[in-house]
Amino acid sequence: MNKNLLMRDVKKRPERLRFKGRILFLTEDPELIKRQLSGEDLEWNAAMKLRDDISTDEITPAYICYYFDDTLGDFPYLGLKAGEEFPVTRGSVRSGNFVCSISGKRRGKGSSREQSPFAEMVAGIQVIVAENIERIYNQNCQNLGLLTTTNFDLIRKIKNGEEIELSEFTRDADAITRQIIEYGGLFNFNIARLQNRVAIPETGTGERPMTLAEKICARHFVRDLARDEIGVRAVKPGDSGFVRCDIRFSHEYVTPMAAIFFEKFLGQEERVNDPASVYFFRDHLTYLKQVITPERKAAGLLDVAEQLKIKQEDFARRQGIRLHGELTGDRKGSEAICHSKILQSYALPGQLIIGSDSHTPHSGAVGCLAFGVGTTDIFNSWITRDVRIQVPESVRIVIRGRKPASIAAKDFMLEILRQPFVRNGEAIGKIIEYSGEAVEALNVDERATMTNMAAEIGAFTGIIAPDRKTVDYLVRNRGMSQAEAEARCEGMFSDPGAAYSRTFEIDASSMRPLIALPGDPGNGIYLDDLGKEVRIDIAYGGSCTGGKAEDMDMYAQVFRDALANGRKVHPSVRCYIQFGSQEVRDHCVQRGYLEIFREVGAQIIEPSCGACINAGPGVSRNKDEVTISAINRNFPGRSGPGQMYLASPLTVAASAIAGKIAPFVPSTV
Repeated sequence: MNKNLLMRDVKKRPERLRFKGRILFLTEDPELIKRQLSGEDLEWNAAMKLRDDISTDEITPAYICYYFDDTLGDFPYLGLKAGEEFPVTRGSVRSGNFVCSISGKRRGKGSSREQSPFAEMVAGIQVIVAENIERIYNQNCQNLGLLTTTNFDLIRKIKNGEEIELSEFTRDADAITRQIIEYGGLFNFNIARLQNRVAIPETGTGERPMTLAEKICARHFVRDLARDEIGVRAVKPGDSGFVRCDIRFSHEYVTPMAAIFFEKFLGQEERVNDPASVYFFRDHLTYLKQVITPERKAAGLLDVAEQLKIKQEDFARRQGIRLHGELTGDRKGSEAICHSKILQSYALPGQLIIGSDSHTPHSGAVGCLAFGVGTTDIFNSWITRDVRIQVPESVRIVIRGRKPASIAAKDFMLEILRQPFVRNGEAIGKIIEYSGEAVEALNVDERATMTNMAAEIGAFTGIIAPDRKTVDYLVRNRGMSQAEAEARCEGMFSDPGAAYSRTFEIDASSMRPLIALPGDPGNGIYLDDLGKEVRIDIAYGGSCTGGKAEDMDMYAQVFRDALANGRKVHPSVRCYIQFGSQEVRDHCVQRGYLEIFREVGAQIIEPSCGACINAGPGVSRNKDEVTISAINRNFPGRSGPGQMYLASPLTVAASAIAGKIAPFVPSTV
């Protein structure tokens, strides 16, 4: 490691802080926001209706993330929807001298993009106050040095410029998080850690029944970084420390900023620690040229986005890191969506995986402890090969019974997401362990839908214990021998007596197809309770959640049935089927699905995140267009300005044929 880095002097924050500036209340009333941006200061009162569920998509819409420097300070809250308006304009937060931003429940849900807190920070925001704060967003804030709190009593002190003890922001933090906050961010803390100037607590946890996730965590716990000593007997919720990563991956939205941090603080010649376990992906913006608006193109955003690609390619080449990039020749798109490829080609039961995407838990489908992290975590992991963790509590979701043929794993998730304990934020930061005979009946692809969408729950991760289907998956997809695959899965289960903070049960046999109404994945209702006919303009089947091999089987099932009855995609509907990886495309070629998709009238698209992040075919073009989609989230503006409903692949395909939201009812032909 760079000797200059080890000699660097890092200091802690002062024990008492003062904040000189204004407070920005992010309210449901657009006029109140406009008045604040125009210079008026509001008085806090508990009756003020603050915006809940502010996603990182709203803090920094996807196209804002093309920037990866201080220019981001011009853009915080540009996608924030208040009522039916978007009251924040470019530069208005930065010029408003705001030091504190306040909102309601579930602040920072959704994407793991660190551009969001970074944009707030470089715009002048120093303190975030909210009723509760999503894990990745909160950790990103701490890593950058942005202070967060759920204590609304501090608002008066901040407004009056009174002295506030730093301990107000560390009071409920574990020992490591407390020190990261005290050092003003993760990088300074890790320098102090490498210099043996910080105290890393020993777990001291004795033998106890553990969940599967806790077992994996214990096996990867770093006892001594300098001596490379890994593994402890046991962990329990609340234990804090660092865990060794088997796989670290990032995509072009994150790699460039992390690379800039790496080169700025360590130098151009420093090497990434163990590059063979690092993977880069060009999977988010490969279709941007096709959908970028003339206004954004005129503003130079296409050129800005191109720099993401260039920087990632350059850093990968110099560091010797495997980059899964764009397709070449006549075919456009990507090799694969990052977490789809990690599951298909790299993840193994019992591994610990971090990725620069909130849907990294995708690999929990084969019994990995896989979770999303931000840019600063990725950058620091290139130095230390580990990432900090406070062992979360676990929630067990048991899905019993035999599901009807019309029900898919997506319906399971929409049912879970609409439960009050999820919508109220009670599952934030917890590990979701899925079990029950209905889960055991799912193949690995459908299990991945459930672990993937732990991100929508706000959970730390999702995980499913490996079993016979996992063994078959490893033999079929990885070329493992039966004995090797079985050895990989041995012992990968939760112990009898393992502790869960909550157990929630669902009866699969009584379920009916669900949809999530526009605005949030938690807006789930049974489709037959919709109560009105909803005509659609777009049916989109794709993304990591809806672009797996099993999803393609479902689209093909519905379309084959339609063709047998002389029906095709409704003439008023634009239907898109997009693969999650080249392996999925090969699956479709081998089974003749491409011919079915083309014959029924669907447009086939190569892999990319695409429409899921408003950057590919399938996005809506105006606010009146209606989309039904198999992706994982439908936050405002996520896939264009229109109204988006979420549903299973079966419902998406059936709706494409009907021209309106409709369930799949197999014909008798």
